[in-house]
Amino acid sequence: MDVNKFFEQFAYNHDEPLIFNSGFFLLLFPIFLIIYFLLAKQHRAKLTFVTIFSLYFYYKSSGIYFLILIGSTIVDYTLANLIFHASEKKKKLALLIFSLVVNLGLLGYFKYTNFLFEIFSSVSGGEFKPFDIFLPVGVSFFTFQSLSYTLDIYRGTLKPVGNILDYAFFVSFFPQLVAGPIVRASEFLPQIYQPTFVTKEMFGRGVFLIVTGLFKKAVISNYISLNFVDRIFDAPTLYTGLENLFGVYGYALQIYCDFSGYSDMAIGIALLLGFHFCLNFDSPYQSKNITEFWRRWHMSLSTWLRDYLYFSLGGNRKGKFRTYLNLLLTMLLGGLWHGASFRFILWGGLHGAALAVHKAISSLPLKPIPAKWNATVNVLGILLTFHFVCLCWVFFRAPDMATAGQMLSQIFTHFSPHVLGEFISGYKIVLLLMVIGYVLHFVPKSIEQKTEQIVTDMPLAMKTVLMVAMIILVIQTKSAGIQPFIYFQF
Repeated sequence: MDVNKFFEQFAYNHDEPLIFNSGFFLLLFPIFLIIYFLLAKQHRAKLTFVTIFSLYFYYKSSGIYFLILIGSTIVDYTLANLIFHASEKKKKLALLIFSLVVNLGLLGYFKYTNFLFEIFSSVSGGEFKPFDIFLPVGVSFFTFQSLSYTLDIYRGTLKPVGNILDYAFFVSFFPQLVAGPIVRASEFLPQIYQPTFVTKEMFGRGVFLIVTGLFKKAVISNYISLNFVDRIFDAPTLYTGLENLFGVYGYALQIYCDFSGYSDMAIGIALLLGFHFCLNFDSPYQSKNITEFWRRWHMSLSTWLRDYLYFSLGGNRKGKFRTYLNLLLTMLLGGLWHGASFRFILWGGLHGAALAVHKAISSLPLKPIPAKWNATVNVLGILLTFHFVCLCWVFFRAPDMATAGQMLSQIFTHFSPHVLGEFISGYKIVLLLMVIGYVLHFVPKSIEQKTEQIVTDMPLAMKTVLMVAMIILVIQTKSAGIQPFIYFQF
């Protein structure tokens, strides 16, 4: 063991973030667990230890910008208390607006400064020179999480915590800090005052989710990304339309395995620490329509946008036209949340328009479908929804609109099905992993629950063997460098 290499892990390195599937984290986490459970009965010491570890975890991702997380925590804790104790409604509103300006202003500076200046330069005819602005990892996630606390207190549905350390623990809690799920204060804060207790079911489910999350991210997502998907999206004109189409299917699986894999590991790690997070993904590609898709995909974000944006715009309370407009605006802003680019705005707009169209069709007095056609209609609905989502993923993933156009052009005008045999021969492992990924995604929920129960019922030694086997598999398939999670960029 290289001692110098070990101590280097405690310094920030842009190329080596501390992520769940990194070797150092897999070594460090058992040590963390031992200390955590030694402090389990000492409430304040436990919270302090986890908060310090969480700040270190974030420091390893964003360097000195971990001070922004600390500053945001202090500001929001103070403003939330002022809002709660303000006697006049106008004063409460003024403080809320100030909180929104601070949080969204912070988010806007890091994510949208160059985007706005690029638009200004194109309109004015000037030369655009981007500013050198570092985007702190997960800034969108902890900003939305912190805003839920302030907004709930303003609405009167939540009381502020009595100690800033409790709030710092909530905001910085490392399992979901940098890529979600977006945890609501109303759901999480009550848990920190409960005794630390991990049941057999919690431990078993935690191990199951960590193992499946590692497999999704470190085996399936990383491998098909590096060995196939990235090549297609980097130069779509070098490949036939058939290869481009499989590249889109590959990215649909990659982003799902990447993001849901992180969420699985985050939820699993939280369970091992005695905390419950809400489900963030629920087999979204099984959805029969676009509305169902958004009830299954990134559920913590979609419900956040619904509760704090869509309802604030009026929801469906002001007539059909306003309902459709509110859906479109919500998804446009959701697209902009993902990234400062017209590609993301288009991605959000397409989803918003699809949600509005589906809601309009659902409100029509149509005759019920005969029972004998239900299975066929469901399959067609799943295929249509999946391919619409895949079409939108092209704009989400492509580096620019020109590349997205090239990819779609190749698919629709240069499909070349005759290369299928050669394609299968050249990408055996990639296609095998894609088949495994999609088969696992479409297995019935009952099979997943039975598998989880099998892991839960295993003795501790078998759980350890399972975890070690997965780590070995990850090591065998890993690339030369660390592959950060896709949603780190948001």
